[in-house]
Amino acid sequence: MSPQPRSSSTRRTRTPAVDPACAAAVDLARAAAEETARPAKVGEHLGLRAEADRVVTHAFACLDPAYRGWHWAVTVARAARAKAVTVDECVLLPGDEALLAPAWVPWLERLRPGDLGPGDLLPTAPDDVRLAPGFAEVDDRLDRQEQYELGLGRVRVLSLEGRDEAAARWYDGPAGPHASIAASAPAQCSTCGFYVPIAGALRQVFGVCANEYAPDDGRVVSADHGCGAHSEAVSIPAASEHGPPVIDELGYEIVAPGDASA
Repeated sequence: MSPQPRSSSTRRTRTPAVDPACAAAVDLARAAAEETARPAKVGEHLGLRAEADRVVTHAFACLDPAYRGWHWAVTVARAARAKAVTVDECVLLPGDEALLAPAWVPWLERLRPGDLGPGDLLPTAPDDVRLAPGFAEVDDRLDRQEQYELGLGRVRVLSLEGRDEAAARWYDGPAGPHASIAASAPAQCSTCGFYVPIAGALRQVFGVCANEYAPDDGRVVSADHGCGAHSEAVSIPAASEHGPPVIDELGYEIVAPGDASA
């Protein structure tokens, strides 16, 4: 009875042996590194590592000041029963102390408020937690257009989580109560005649400034925000009528026009 083969879970990975011919091909590997690094120079031989049977990688120091801590890795190989060693690949690899670029971040996560310009399109993910299907958002407290038939309204509307995120961002931003201009304001926006409350569930906290001379004109502001353009900040006194001017006649004589005796 023949023995059963070992399973992949019990099979051990064999460490490849260093091929003598590939290990001795230091000059061949250096020539490949110098050809790739030109016009930069290649430094000393740092060692070698067996990748597989008859496959060895030689490491050389990189002398380019822009790649400090990197090294050239040249892989050489030899076919079975062949004596000639050839270059397989030559790459520049980082070492433990190499200066690396930060981890790649998708462009959608790098985007910041204000980056969107004319003609730019910003797609919204289908699973964006800030949005909910239009037919699923049935909160009666929200003031929105009535949908007579399923599918005729907006495809997605602001979800409760999206509303809370927006409210926190607006309240903590430059149009909230913690802004420096609000700290020196004579009164809050909620008492200003130019304050227009917005519709919906955010009406109790936010409104829009309608004062063209205010720094937040046309922007959403919190009810406890404020600025110096408050409608009741200063009362301008009414214009009063003035009497005729008083003329000092001391030192000269007033002569009526046409008086020949003067």
